Amino acid sequence: MRRVIAVLLACAASSSLPAQIRASISFPAERSAQPLDGRLLLMFSADTTGEPRLQVSDNVGTAQVYGVDVDDWRPGAAQLVDARAFGYPHRSLSDLPPGRYRVQAMINRYQTFRRSDGHTVKLPPDKWEGQQYARKPGNLYSKPVTMTVTRTSAITLTLDQEIPAVEDFAKKETKYVKYMRIRSELLSKFWGTDMYLGAWVLLPEGFDSHPQARYPLVINHGHFPSGMDNWRETPPDPNLAPDYSTRFSLAGYNRIQQELGYQFFKDWTGPGFPRVLIVQIQHATPYYDDSYAVNSANNGPYGDAIMKELVPEIEKRYRGIGQGWARFTYGGSTGGWEAMAVQMFYPTEFNGAWVACPDPIDFRHYTVVNIYEDKNAYYAEGPFKRVARPGQRNYLGHVSTTLEQTNHRELALAGNSRSGDQWDVWESVYSPVGPNGYPKPIWNKLTGEIDRDVARYWRDNFDLSHILQRDWKTLGPQLKGKLRIYVGDMDNYYLNNAVYAVEKFLKQADPPADAVVDYGDRDEHCWNGDHTRSNAYSRLRYPQMVLPWAVERMLTTAPPGADLRSWRY
Repeated sequence: MRRVIAVLLACAASSSLPAQIRASISFPAERSAQPLDGRLLLMFSADTTGEPRLQVSDNVGTAQVYGVDVDDWRPGAAQLVDARAFGYPHRSLSDLPPGRYRVQAMINRYQTFRRSDGHTVKLPPDKWEGQQYARKPGNLYSKPVTMTVTRTSAITLTLDQEIPAVEDFAKKETKYVKYMRIRSELLSKFWGTDMYLGAWVLLPEGFDSHPQARYPLVINHGHFPSGMDNWRETPPDPNLAPDYSTRFSLAGYNRIQQELGYQFFKDWTGPGFPRVLIVQIQHATPYYDDSYAVNSANNGPYGDAIMKELVPEIEKRYRGIGQGWARFTYGGSTGGWEAMAVQMFYPTEFNGAWVACPDPIDFRHYTVVNIYEDKNAYYAEGPFKRVARPGQRNYLGHVSTTLEQTNHRELALAGNSRSGDQWDVWESVYSPVGPNGYPKPIWNKLTGEIDRDVARYWRDNFDLSHILQRDWKTLGPQLKGKLRIYVGDMDNYYLNNAVYAVEKFLKQADPPADAVVDYGDRDEHCWNGDHTRSNAYSRLRYPQMVLPWAVERMLTTAPPGADLRSWRY
């Protein structure tokens, strides 16, 4: 009875609003006989040929999205989306200009997790797609419809489509590429349900013909991999129609990717190439496509799960040496931060980290925000003037979005840090748990007002620059010669700013760091140290750059009696 009254009150409130755009959305019982929890999204696109669910972005050509939370939504029941729903770029449906649009709705479904810390939260579980709400298996959506929308349009949509499960990864295995998945006891205990880690393992040439060989392990950290990155065992397809990369302003970039992927295969299997195991990890969380490979209050003990459960199992199955002097890590962007973080948090478990274009490694330069001194993340403010902080630029400095806009996009997609995107994931990793069980925000998502208490927690636990300086007396000897940091000085997300601060410390560190820090002139995200090639090409050649350095370090730093022979054939 209480539910009936609530529905009647909601309808009465809605009917009392002035005439406006509104949408009535439902889903059939054949798609789910059970009630749904999640984030319901209503989207409009000016591109009348595609699907709006795939077109919401930080670009100026983004689709419009409005979002509302739904709980216990039953099949056949209509859910109203009206002017009260939070939207991006236009905040309210009442602001949507009349016009002809492609219209679509979908729900990002939530699961209830009862964590070991006593909190119960509703989050979108990863379905092995890498936390992409628009492609998440089991999410329901409506077929896109092209219609003319007026100020008083009443839109009716049915979520009668369902995203299918991803392909079985084991089908992608070859002689060289192997796939594995393990249940993590540590993560399952924290989340109160079975949680798994996956990994792609690239076996060296001669693995089968050298059964006595044991191999160094190199972890390529980064976003959720659905296969081994930049790897191709067959020649490029001569009939492949060339595409165009807007990011790199290159025609036929798909052909370039195939060519360099096949070149990697030829290098990997050719004479003289380092014989190691390369690993890419699948560690998506209920918040993001990966965990940042560290232990955190909101995600749980992912760092320990990777280092104490997954890595030993990989080394056991594939004859890894299993010692810190024979482990290395590299990555760019998210993977760059992870490479540096795991080298610092597990300093004796790795012998070197190739850190490219890392996410902010000094929170005085959290992109363009100083979380310790600035009052507002979105605006620089004086007594008479207020200037919006930029969120993304190109190599000429042209700005395509502001921090406020990109954060409001995430807020439209979900509240409580659940958008599955960049600013929310940083909160899920760096923040303490809030009273409601979700990450405590570093700033008010709507206004940008910074929380000083949260900033201090971030500093003490995840500001890599601060931790380096605070703990250098013990960390310094363990990190000597292990850090190589690279970034373009026109990084799209201003990530070079934090690197400048870390470089300043590393140059004068005592004991000496023997670190390498280098910058690409006018290079954007994600420059990785290659001065001879553009980003478009160098990003496809990490192993050729990292592995010779790794071998050199092993030969000069391995302990007495270490196996430096069995894998060098």
